[in-house]
Amino acid sequence: MLRKINLLLLVFLGITITSCDDDFLETTPTDAISASDALANEENMQLVLNGLHRGLYAQLQTILPGGSSNRAGNHYWIPMGDNLTGDLIHSANANNLGWRDEMQWNSHTDQTSLTTELLWYHRYNIILGANLLINRATDGTLVESPTLNEILGQAYTYRAYAYLSLIQHYAKGYLIGEPATDPGVPLLFSSESPFTSEPRSTVQEVYDQIEADLEAAIAAFENGTGRPSGGAETKSQLNIDTAYGLLARTALSKGDWQTAADAAVMARQNYPLMGEDDWKSGFNTTTLSEVIWGSNVIAAETTFFRSYFYLASNTFNGSQIRNNPKIADRRLIDATPDTDYRKDVFIIDAPNTNSSAANNQGGIDGDTGLPRDPNYDDDLDAYNDRIEEINSTYGITNSFNLHPYMHFKLKNANPGSTDPDDIIYMRSSEMYLIEAEALTMLNDISGAQEALEPLGSERDSAYDVSVYNTQEALMEHIKFQRRLELWGEGFGYTDHIRWDEGIDHAADGGSGASEVLYQNVFQVERPSVNDDWIFKIPQAELDANPNLSPSDQN
Repeated sequence: MLRKINLLLLVFLGITITSCDDDFLETTPTDAISASDALANEENMQLVLNGLHRGLYAQLQTILPGGSSNRAGNHYWIPMGDNLTGDLIHSANANNLGWRDEMQWNSHTDQTSLTTELLWYHRYNIILGANLLINRATDGTLVESPTLNEILGQAYTYRAYAYLSLIQHYAKGYLIGEPATDPGVPLLFSSESPFTSEPRSTVQEVYDQIEADLEAAIAAFENGTGRPSGGAETKSQLNIDTAYGLLARTALSKGDWQTAADAAVMARQNYPLMGEDDWKSGFNTTTLSEVIWGSNVIAAETTFFRSYFYLASNTFNGSQIRNNPKIADRRLIDATPDTDYRKDVFIIDAPNTNSSAANNQGGIDGDTGLPRDPNYDDDLDAYNDRIEEINSTYGITNSFNLHPYMHFKLKNANPGSTDPDDIIYMRSSEMYLIEAEALTMLNDISGAQEALEPLGSERDSAYDVSVYNTQEALMEHIKFQRRLELWGEGFGYTDHIRWDEGIDHAADGGSGASEVLYQNVFQVERPSVNDDWIFKIPQAELDANPNLSPSDQN
């Protein structure tokens, strides 16, 4: 493994995230902390765990030797899932942080790109940090306690999370391949230097390990302290519900439908569905009732123009957004009933103010002085009035370009700023959708309808799940619900692979994406017949790992 875990950095991150214990800082300088000191007791192990929490969203030059400030962990990886599949649609040409390269599939298909390398090593750093905690907690020298079990449960959950991310990006999908023989990723368990790597285990072996880790996590959590109560920061601590949620995701991705349904029910119990006001509030805080797990991004670790909302929120004051407002697939929004309040955050009639818009319909015509947007043809007053209304409603200015079908689902808590906002990883809505999909695949139509009804009825005042009364109709409806409910939250990539669906921006009247801008990925074959869906193994790993050769490349 080329990137070695930086134990001292994990401890430093853990100390600073817990408001800096003065005594610890005065008596134990960061550069003097040994591995044995860092893992000497539960208090110090919690500091290492807090370092893992913070490392999820820190700029990667602070996490990995040779890392880059252009990738701030999950700030980048989460929206990338919808950027790759054309769900988060670019309306203009802007390549800040390589975001257009991701959209055009010029990054994950390149073994030397920042994305292929840093996603790989970021996830393995999580694994190595988890291994440190697991191996110390289970070596028999510490007295078992609820606190130790809580730390152990989080460590096992982190390891499972990282392996699930790796296997879903760097290997063929479980349901569309041959998991018993398809190459997966190396399985690492050591916490001792040097941190050498291993050959690629099979996809099945990696999934077996993920499930074993989640079973161990749940067992540990059952004898732990439980997640502390408090503010947004408490949702950064993984808990038994997080482990059940990851088990539901894992089982869904491999077609273990009953386990997926059962685990999803367990995961969502303590997280009531949001009402309309909360759903429209911007998805910028983990205090929302539905949030099972997320990163509470603290001011000391703000990434400014490297953040999730810089890449995806149309209220973030950054050039990637101002010059390239993100829009939704108009086929999805047009299919959403007017009685569904989720439709309100997608502005179908937003004027196209961008003279550089990829569809060449933006701004004011220099000859006529009238809007080029056909929705406002020959009506400059209506065009200007709508701009003013949108700006006033969403807290932005004329420096932000607008575009039809732009979204305001993801909004800064302080719109028009660069302030940090939280990153949401798991919500109870997702668990309702997992249960419904799994039961549909088991052909339990009434059970799936019952699972889906609470979510549908909360979002749509005229919702009637009974009309979806066949397996095919219900499955298509669940796909629609996932695309709408989870839009912008990064599930597009894994959903496409699980469903074996390609990308077609031209079909059924078109998505609104520009073929000139999207180039070769305007239409993409489904994953089962197109290995470009699989991320390349980093060339740096092939060069450094003696157990891998060029023939191991995807």
